[in-house]
Amino acid sequence: MTAPASVENNRKRILGFDANVFFMGLTSFFTDISSELIFTLVPLFLSDVLGATSTIVGLVGGLSDSADSIFRIFSGWFSDKIGKRKALATMGYSISTVAKPFMLLANTWGAVIGVRVGDRIGKGVRSSSRDALIADSVDEKERGRSFGLHRAMDTAGAVVGLIIAAIIVYMIPGDKFHMTREAYHWMVVVAIIPAVLAVLVILTLVRERKKVASAAQASTGKPVGLTPFSNQFKLFLVIIGLFTLGNSSDFFLILEAQRVKTPLLQVVLMLVLFNLTYALLSTPMGVLSDKIGRKRVITAGWLIYGLVYIGFALSGIIWQIWALFAVYGVYYAICDGAAKAFVADLVPANRRGTAYGIYNGVVGLVALPASLIAGVLWGNIAPAAAFYFGAGLALLAMVGLLFIIKEKKS
Repeated sequence: MTAPASVENNRKRILGFDANVFFMGLTSFFTDISSELIFTLVPLFLSDVLGATSTIVGLVGGLSDSADSIFRIFSGWFSDKIGKRKALATMGYSISTVAKPFMLLANTWGAVIGVRVGDRIGKGVRSSSRDALIADSVDEKERGRSFGLHRAMDTAGAVVGLIIAAIIVYMIPGDKFHMTREAYHWMVVVAIIPAVLAVLVILTLVRERKKVASAAQASTGKPVGLTPFSNQFKLFLVIIGLFTLGNSSDFFLILEAQRVKTPLLQVVLMLVLFNLTYALLSTPMGVLSDKIGRKRVITAGWLIYGLVYIGFALSGIIWQIWALFAVYGVYYAICDGAAKAFVADLVPANRRGTAYGIYNGVVGLVALPASLIAGVLWGNIAPAAAFYFGAGLALLAMVGLLFIIKEKKS
């Protein structure tokens, strides 16, 4: 496979990383400050302020995760076709920035869905082209490390955003255990500033890479989009889909924390701990996947996920929820960057945008039934049933990855 980064390997590096990787990380840092302030605590806004049921919370969470799927597929394919990544990524960040302030006007769960879908359309437009831009910018041997840094900076933004949210909850008088409309509105107002900064960073500091796919397309005389993917990539998508069917929205983890009578401020601080763990371990886990292989790393992460979900099913004390949120951050750190690096390993360079679009599309489309199933299990059987379901599918997916997928030898 051609290493696209070799074309521009003399470009300056920041903290040992390609400048594009660093500045895309900075863009995600500001975006996640904004998104965590507005959307992470949406399930509490829905249940505490708008009076929504667990099924409605599952519907909102599932639609939120699925709304961007078609746009991810299209934007990835289109970035391959036109040979440009930055323009689509910038457009996506801009759409999300425009959508977020409308949460100030949301007075029904339907309105929340509308705003959230608008935000996720922006995410759909940007995600695949952004991931392809990162993969285009680095050599194969530092993919895991680079995606790890991107996830670390993204999640560091989440930590900052949630700390700001905790300060707002602490300062705004109200119910100790429930979200108030006033506190939530302040979160939305503050979140607009970093959202705008994210767009400015990608506009001014990220550079488009020369597109190796266009050269490949010219040599074959055929549209790049018609080139078939390998069976290994297709099997990986099936296994990812199986895992995602049990990976319901994290909204349910927040509802579980509230169910065991955790004060609102502690719920926010639990999310800070989760994201801090995620941020600190993302880059080391990416480096580890470069050294020992993606499959081993992802398998270990899915095992941790399954055990954490079993833990949530059995939990009933606040300190247990604290511990589970911390370990849940380990799962994210292990799997998120490694899975994206694995996609680049399994497909040719001239198909990365399309591949990331399909990968993200599968994850997004399956997320809707995943959250709906969890919401029905939660409301009609027991909260533990939703977590046992997720744990079971995670362990099945882990077995599939171990025995079906063959990792490319370096």
